[in-house]
Amino acid sequence: MRSSHQKILSIAVLVAASFNTVGIAQEEKPTPKKKRPANAAFAKIKDNSKLPRVLLIGDSISIGYTVATRELLKGKANLHRIPTNGGPTTRGLESLEDWLGTGKWDVIHFNWGLHDLKYINDKKQLVAKGKGLQQVSLEDYEQNLKKLVKQLKNTGAKLIWCSTTPVPEGAAGRVMGDAVKYNAVAANVMQEENVSINDLYSFANEQLETIQRPANVHFSPAGSKVLAKQVAEKILDALQK
Repeated sequence: MRSSHQKILSIAVLVAASFNTVGIAQEEKPTPKKKRPANAAFAKIKDNSKLPRVLLIGDSISIGYTVATRELLKGKANLHRIPTNGGPTTRGLESLEDWLGTGKWDVIHFNWGLHDLKYINDKKQLVAKGKGLQQVSLEDYEQNLKKLVKQLKNTGAKLIWCSTTPVPEGAAGRVMGDAVKYNAVAANVMQEENVSINDLYSFANEQLETIQRPANVHFSPAGSKVLAKQVAEKILDALQK
């Protein structure tokens, strides 16, 4: 009789322990991370057939000013952008055909450079100068741009080259002054190809202290809106011509 009671008690203890273990496991289960809200810059645009179609190609700087530019062009143009960060010219060569799609573009505002000039190691990680190589050399950058411009010209769109914005002192993986070198190469290519230039470098450089983040190539939200005004103005000029 006693042994039966002992068995029943043992079973009860095991069952209770198992429930406690499940409870602890449930309590210790990490809270799932909230998904970041979708970036409005990548929102699909429903075209107004009465308005011209404009495409933005560029890196995170252009992502930053996309929405504000779209607002400034509201009722004047359908502003699209590529669905990703444009990265270096090598990514452009790999992806441009897909980015252009099959639709007709009236104006294409484009830029590469900020990723070409950055220093990376064998693992594609940002490093200081001397600990890696620039992702795309100046010589390769020039040749890549020529190929990209030729491909863009085949669309029949009016082209606007956007110069690379300044690299401030202390920016990770990049050297102050390199944007000037890459912009000089790009300017020569665009002049040879008769492509209009939006000198966003000079426009931004005059007011960096108020629009760019400290020791960072990126701009504040307010700064991106300032850049958007310049971009929208150049696009409207091209559309009017």
